[in-house]
Amino acid sequence: MVRKETVTKIIDGDTIETSVREKRIRIEGIDTPEKGQPGYSEAKKALNQLLKDEKVTVTPVATDVYGRTVAKVKKGNRLVSTLMKKHQKK
Repeated sequence: MVRKETVTKIIDGDTIETSVREKRIRIEGIDTPEKGQPGYSEAKKALNQLLKDEKVTVTPVATDVYGRTVAKVKKGNRLVSTLMKKHQKK
């Protein structure tokens, strides 16, 4: 189900929590560095500046092995994965 949600917490550069869902959302189409890897802090900070307390459109596409919803996430009419491409793992 597609719906507007408010981002309440940034977990890392490609995972968020919203006010609506109990489980975390993994943003589809982007894979940023994990904690302890080069670029982690920059990616998390960038996503925080982009989405914290913002309304986003969430379109679930799958569930990952950790039970997170994998979803296309849009801010306005732009995919967050596109906006975060420069923080992709090398």
